[in-house]
Amino acid sequence: MDTQTLQLRLTAIRYEADGVMSFEFRDPAGRDLPAFTAGAHIDLHLPNGMIRSYSLCSSAADSDRYVVAVARDAKSRGGSTSMHDTLRVGQLLKIGAPRNNFPLDESAVKSVLIAGGIGITPMWCMLQRLEALDRDWELFYAARGRQNAAFLRELHSLAARHPDRVHLHFDQEQGLFDLAPVIRDHLPSGAHVYCCGPVPMLDAFERATAHLAPGHAHLEYFQAKDAPVTSGGFEIELCRSKKIFKVAAGKTVLDAVLGAGVDVPYSCMEGICGSCEVAVLEGEPDHHDSVLSDQQKRSNKTMILCCSGAKSARLVLDL
Repeated sequence: MDTQTLQLRLTAIRYEADGVMSFEFRDPAGRDLPAFTAGAHIDLHLPNGMIRSYSLCSSAADSDRYVVAVARDAKSRGGSTSMHDTLRVGQLLKIGAPRNNFPLDESAVKSVLIAGGIGITPMWCMLQRLEALDRDWELFYAARGRQNAAFLRELHSLAARHPDRVHLHFDQEQGLFDLAPVIRDHLPSGAHVYCCGPVPMLDAFERATAHLAPGHAHLEYFQAKDAPVTSGGFEIELCRSKKIFKVAAGKTVLDAVLGAGVDVPYSCMEGICGSCEVAVLEGEPDHHDSVLSDQQKRSNKTMILCCSGAKSARLVLDL
């Protein structure tokens, strides 16, 4: 697990859509930044003490900057409001090195990208990469209205070059977006399909792609699908730290580990970023994250601490 952090300067804040701003970060000394792949995200350590994960939307070819776009969330727990209300150009922030739970398969015969709302952020990064590779792709982007669609100018420019590949849908003009026909009509054999958006869209995506070959459907949550497990009542052993303790009711495993004085990386606290992934040496986790694949969950070799619990009476973790 890469826990490297960087001290970067916020060099630009730009309006992207109603309620959406982008934030550009560069090294204060002008050095190149660690490389990343399309679909990656970074953890921002905010001035209010929170750590939040955001998808990179800049091109992976840009070695000197990271750009994220953030939608102001009316139900924010403090992350998006802090970004929008307190950050100023010139500030220095601690930022985690890029990690990728939503990688692009660059060898696919075709990539179909489906985005809803702020879910366009990793897709815009993927589109830039696919264009650079001259690969076949198609984009379906749904937003409430034109005023809510981030990167609309860039997407119009892309559509001018590829009018048959960019499909923009605005609910206020066309009604609710239905992704089932996209899956049915736009996936040739061997194609890979990606989706990022609100939970209802991702639920519909999982249903529509259930028949596809394993590994051909990819999705990323930016909102938690399930509530964290806080029932407690099971025992945790930390193998390397030589600590054993019970997880109390009302606490997550991450709460208990931190409470035992063991420092572990974490960010979203919702099971969507993967920062707190830890190897499981014994026991059976109760997985409630949106990061691990079904195969990884069945193996029970790893778990996401912030949201998952235990089906067994005891878990031994590699901490």
